[in-house]
Amino acid sequence: MTMNRPLLALTALLLSSACAYAADLKAPVAPAPVPASCKAEITFPAYGGVIKQNPNPACLTLGAFGDIYVGGAVTGYFYDQSNVTSIALPGIAADRFGRADFSNLMGFIQKADGAFQFYAAFGAYSIPGLGAPIFSAFDQTNLLFSPAPIVFGKYVINDNWSVQGGRMPTLIGSELPFTFQNLNISRGLLFAQENVINHGVQVNYSDGPWAASFAATDGFFSGELNWVTGAITYKIDSANTIGINGGTHFSSYTKFDLSDRSLRNQFATPATLQNSSIISANYTYADGPWIVTPYVQYTNVERNDFIGLAGAETFGGAILASYAFTDNFALAGRFEYIAQSGNSRTGLPLQSNVLYGPGSSALSFTVTPTFTFDRFFVRGEFSTVQLYDITVDRAFNVGTGFGRNGVKTSQERYMIETGITF
Repeated sequence: MTMNRPLLALTALLLSSACAYAADLKAPVAPAPVPASCKAEITFPAYGGVIKQNPNPACLTLGAFGDIYVGGAVTGYFYDQSNVTSIALPGIAADRFGRADFSNLMGFIQKADGAFQFYAAFGAYSIPGLGAPIFSAFDQTNLLFSPAPIVFGKYVINDNWSVQGGRMPTLIGSELPFTFQNLNISRGLLFAQENVINHGVQVNYSDGPWAASFAATDGFFSGELNWVTGAITYKIDSANTIGINGGTHFSSYTKFDLSDRSLRNQFATPATLQNSSIISANYTYADGPWIVTPYVQYTNVERNDFIGLAGAETFGGAILASYAFTDNFALAGRFEYIAQSGNSRTGLPLQSNVLYGPGSSALSFTVTPTFTFDRFFVRGEFSTVQLYDITVDRAFNVGTGFGRNGVKTSQERYMIETGITF
């Protein structure tokens, strides 16, 4: 039997198609690309010193919840200091000449990618400051921001915009709250004029070298939404960054009567500073072994006769620097000067004291050598603070300076801190 040419061609075409289809069935199918897990860039907690962010944080992939990162800081310190202050509170151990204690006993949990993100820090902590009393870590945790100092959620709108809300670090200043985040163990004199952690809502924008954040907050952890803050930075190149940040209140805070407040958070909300305004400008050079950050700062407490505040201003400047001699050893230092307006003979009420009395000034120097070994670190620190023109009542021999009677004008502090961040 013969087959005409068109039918023969059609048969050959069908046979070749069938063979090709059968071959496709046997060939392995390439899987659809799957997003890489646990590869998000971690930005919290921020680190500004020799101790660095963990490059490989612990990560749990929890199905619909996505990647959850877990970390922490377990650190302790010992210090010895001269001319301790006389401040004591009911049930709180007073400032001491020396103490061994935790500086951080904290855990962190966060979701750092996707549209919905969050960050939470919890535990005990100490925030030692130059020229200020140091209470125990557990007492400080209760006096300041509770065992959950930072808890906020964040919604990423697009590559440029995001909004976040909750209990957040401030936008103000050039030093960060916790010891392991900074070049030095103790926070500086200028840091004492800034709010540290507040409640509120914050909008963030970034585009190329520009970054800006603006927030409506409760200022110095007051619980009243009466502050606005902001920060703008511009990255000139890979090594140089400039910035300006600040904030102000838009209504007066009047809760001076401690009878309606527990001891918790009283130290976090000084009445004078809650009614203040602040602006700071900084520059950072970070290249190779060097980190250098000079900044200037101005604060103002407006006169308010209704709530008993006389006006006060502070002007200050500081320079923070670090040089890494090797991958495991660096030497950091800080030098600062700050002065308050007025003079010690004006007789202004105590509410106007935002430093060491009207007309007072202070000079500080800090040096901090640091050794790091993977996630472990150990560092020492020497700091000295010198006061000028403090207020002294000669009749009762009491003043606004150091020592049990407040009449001493200098304080030296020696510290050792060690621990692990993960």
